[in-house]
Amino acid sequence: MSLSSIPSDWIFGLAGGLLIGLSAAILLLGNARILGASGILGSIVEGSEPDAATERLWFLGALIGVPGIAVLIFGASETNVSGDLPLLVLAGVLVGLGTRLANGCTSGHGVCGMSRFSWRSIVSTLVYLAAGFVVMFVARHILGVL
Repeated sequence: MSLSSIPSDWIFGLAGGLLIGLSAAILLLGNARILGASGILGSIVEGSEPDAATERLWFLGALIGVPGIAVLIFGASETNVSGDLPLLVLAGVLVGLGTRLANGCTSGHGVCGMSRFSWRSIVSTLVYLAAGFVVMFVARHILGVL
């Protein structure tokens, strides 16, 4: 199988996953910190850990900027994101609340915590995956909105 026969969204997903893993390893090995995007954003919003603010702002800038650069270079991929702004805002708020309840997000629990065999992270990852499956099933098969 050649690379040209693999759908581009799979390649972008693989590249993104590799970059997240690499950034987590660099942050852990270089600064002895565990990567958790929601924790990094939360510390900036709350103003906690002011000594790490510059590093965290650079991280958030790259988190937003690099995909923008990739879109300029490779073009935007097709998505199925809703154009309903209130729905998107509600979804963002619910994700933010979920990361607070779980004491972390997918990068913190799913990438870093599970790789350290943290039971809390394994359980959190299973819970948010199950919640995603249930929501998708309800939205698609019961409500018929997807």
